[in-house]
Amino acid sequence: MNMTETRSRYDRREFVKPPHGFCPGCGVALALRYFLKAAGDKVVLIMPPGCAAPSVLFPQRSLRVDAKLIDTVSCPFGSTAIFAGGLKTALVARGDTETEVVGWAGDGATFDIGFGGLSAAAERNEDIIYVCYDNEAYMNTGNQRSSATPWGAKTATNPPPAKKEENKKDILWIMMGHEVPYVATATIAYPDDLMDKVRRAKGVRGFRFLHVLTPCVPGWGYTPELTVTLSKLAVQTRLFPLCEIRGGTRLTINKRPKGKPLSRFTELQGRFRHLTEKEISLWQRHVETRWERLTYLEALGETVGE
Repeated sequence: MNMTETRSRYDRREFVKPPHGFCPGCGVALALRYFLKAAGDKVVLIMPPGCAAPSVLFPQRSLRVDAKLIDTVSCPFGSTAIFAGGLKTALVARGDTETEVVGWAGDGATFDIGFGGLSAAAERNEDIIYVCYDNEAYMNTGNQRSSATPWGAKTATNPPPAKKEENKKDILWIMMGHEVPYVATATIAYPDDLMDKVRRAKGVRGFRFLHVLTPCVPGWGYTPELTVTLSKLAVQTRLFPLCEIRGGTRLTINKRPKGKPLSRFTELQGRFRHLTEKEISLWQRHVETRWERLTYLEALGETVGE
């Protein structure tokens, strides 16, 4: 799809207006911009504490299109999915079956503090879209480690030599285990892919989960102009595969990079500068093993579907 076709398919209006509180080069700002272009203005965003809520809500109120403000609701840290499910039920009871209720939460509110509520909403197959914007730590409060933080990363709670020793929680596999109608990964370096997945999520009913990688300038330790480059390298090194799972079992890999060395991704970030070549090589093996599992699962789904 070329850019002209993309513009004709998605809203040309801008939904994220200045002034806002996002850092220069923030991946979350781009993710929200692309999401709303595909989702449109008939949405309600449920936002817990994190990087997004204070950046676009009071006093800025920067989420608007034309003269209309995008409806937003603030909720406690661990309650995004619960609030979203309750609000959707209330809207349907009032006869509104068109408004999409969207949980817009960071990795801390998704992988950790809100994980119980997320799992419960998925198990009940609540008719909501849940978006996790993943900058791989609690960035709004100073880069504390979350279970989305990758192995080896330096954080405020893992200063070298005490780097994070645990692998990143694999939320894709966990959500697949809930057998919800739609699960997908995306990142801001591939906006057409991201917006297409939002459109597909809107086309089904039930619980839909989007995991969007959103690089963080201060937390990852790079200069603002590298945000898109790092998003792209995360995919090209197979560290963050772009894929989707429909019906709980049918997995499709959307992009098949040849697999650039993981060092191309790590060398541009301060949070990995302390890692040795041997350590990066060990991490590379883990990345390749996960990629092999994904390709096997995709092939298994194709065989079952024949």
